[in-house]
Amino acid sequence: MGRMVEEVSASLVREYLSRKGLKKTIACMDEEFPRSSSSINSREDLRRLLHLEGLYKKNKVQEVPFKTLLELIVWHRTEESGSTKRKQHSNIDTQAPGEKSQANLTTDSSAIVPSDVSGTDDCTADLVQRKSNVSRVLTSQPQGAKPPINLNANLNEGASDRLSLPSSQDTLTSPIGMDQFAEKRSSISASHRSRSSRIQKGMMAGPVLSSSLEGSKKRVTRKPAGSSLLSAKGGEINDNDAWIKGMSHSASLNSMLPQKAVPAPPAYWEKLDDKPSEGRPPARNSGGFQTDHRVKPQSHIQTLEMSPTDTDVHMSTLTLDDIDDEEEELCGLARPPLNHCLSLRTFDSHPMDLPTATALKELLFGSPVRCFGEEWKCQSFCFSDKPNLGYGIVQKKGGPCGVLASVQACVLQKLLFEYTESSSALMQMQPSQSQRTRCLGLAIADILWRAGDRRKAVVAINSRRQQFTPVGHYKADGILELITCSTVDSLEELRRLLEQNISQFEWGPFGCILLTVSAILSRSIEGLRADMDVPTTTLIGAHGYCTQELVNLLLCGRAVSNVFNDEMRLESGTGIYTLLKGVSCRSDIGLLSLFEHYNICKVGDYLKRPRHPIWVVCSESHFSVLFSLNKNLNSDLFDGMTFDLYYYDGLANQQDQIRLTVSMDSSKMAAGGDCVDSDLVPPLEYCIRTRWKNAEVDWNDTEPIL
Repeated sequence: MGRMVEEVSASLVREYLSRKGLKKTIACMDEEFPRSSSSINSREDLRRLLHLEGLYKKNKVQEVPFKTLLELIVWHRTEESGSTKRKQHSNIDTQAPGEKSQANLTTDSSAIVPSDVSGTDDCTADLVQRKSNVSRVLTSQPQGAKPPINLNANLNEGASDRLSLPSSQDTLTSPIGMDQFAEKRSSISASHRSRSSRIQKGMMAGPVLSSSLEGSKKRVTRKPAGSSLLSAKGGEINDNDAWIKGMSHSASLNSMLPQKAVPAPPAYWEKLDDKPSEGRPPARNSGGFQTDHRVKPQSHIQTLEMSPTDTDVHMSTLTLDDIDDEEEELCGLARPPLNHCLSLRTFDSHPMDLPTATALKELLFGSPVRCFGEEWKCQSFCFSDKPNLGYGIVQKKGGPCGVLASVQACVLQKLLFEYTESSSALMQMQPSQSQRTRCLGLAIADILWRAGDRRKAVVAINSRRQQFTPVGHYKADGILELITCSTVDSLEELRRLLEQNISQFEWGPFGCILLTVSAILSRSIEGLRADMDVPTTTLIGAHGYCTQELVNLLLCGRAVSNVFNDEMRLESGTGIYTLLKGVSCRSDIGLLSLFEHYNICKVGDYLKRPRHPIWVVCSESHFSVLFSLNKNLNSDLFDGMTFDLYYYDGLANQQDQIRLTVSMDSSKMAAGGDCVDSDLVPPLEYCIRTRWKNAEVDWNDTEPIL
């Protein structure tokens, strides 16, 4: 139960941070306190689990409603605590002197049973009535019998500040006993007021449940027939299962009250009750008296696969969704984009081993003692929060731009041309959080499926646990050692696997590295070396930059070293030739290179005329993206016409869209347009002219990027 309480508490904190828009704080929390399969990522499920539906509706009608569930709980508990104290003081003032002392020993049901705002009012009312009946039985004991302890005393406190109860009924009737008891009652009331003031000043973590004898710390035990039903015994009770306040106190009455169905935690958490959280010590055990808070009817544990509408929600069915359309979306919480009703599936996975990690480093860096730089470690595929650039992936530091530009182009492919939700292309450039997360998952699935020859794919996942011990010449970097690999053999399974783990790629950490490793393993290390002209070529070059082989792997599924069509043979004159490998078929995403303008390489039509009008642009050792909203731009009908292109650079701290108008002006080029000072021509224009030879580019009042 302690693990369950920890997961619910963490979900409450994440919901609070999300509603406040604290994305960076959520990312830090996910890194230091990772989510698990039992984490709750839906506000609706969290409300249902904590029985807050009634309180949620009450909050909605307020003039200034609270936005987070944590604020709702604090508001409700503070308000309830204040009303309970007012009621207690009112009852004491109206009672006769003799009745006040007796009232202190009876059960105040309203002070110990929280009001049920989730639709279980009948159960709570019945429990209150039963406890009232017990109170009448206890107060009507014959003279000479020992008085019962207060059932409302907080049994979860330490034993250091216990109050001694009167040992006989005569004490209550004697003037001295009444005076002493009144003094104790006065001191307890003063303590309540002091604690209430500390709550208002922010000195305590939350509201304190009030009761008539809070200082009493006595253990409930069985007594033989003829004595009082309950008696006090030295000791301390440690409540590890404070899941629902009503459960923790009603469980101590099991010896006298008939069992009644009470809200139970999800059945999935039963397996986690006695397991300590990772990296945290297990909960303390009580010193000789254990209260079973998990007594519940069989109807609550009939099956583990339950409908999301049931009260006891199975944790594996929880998905990210928010039924409140009037409020902003949950920020920073991963939303499975494809099917909100799919349960979490378990995929076959195996841990990373030392030989594979060593081979990966040799392929990436050329040596197993090299490590990923900070520019790679901090990079994931998080989107821009600029109003007109919501489709753009933000690059934090220079280095992995080739990977980011390739993924950015594939996301645009899904967003603009394959999974459109609007007839207007301009509207598609302003996607919602769920839309772009969904397109990111689909884009990564296409990249990995291409790399695996459309037969299989491998997804690298950060397990946050070390999978092997580095030895020898291998240098640990805290990334490859944590990876587990899941292999799937169908595109649908791949999409589902990525759907469940998309937060690792979008928010990280190491999202960019996970994708790179996944693509390499999907292609296989041996297959990658066979693709290259020189098998010892690395995928990450100087200064942490991506090589052309890595970009080609992401765009075309093969890590070939060239960008021309098919293959090329270089004859030596002695019958020996060198085979150079290029792109074997038309690509979904294209490529334009400044190197072609300088006659260093030749980009073939497979990349110049892709299936979709989206190009990765290689210019000045940096990769960015150029795209059009017209899907027919690559047809011959557009030759000689005027059209618009959009440019996006994730590293340039772009504040707004850059729209370029391209027109064909062959007469100007023939008249000597090449004589313009080349230093004043943006390199991007040279790249555009490798595709449209006589293009004139209008930057539409945007400052040209030189």
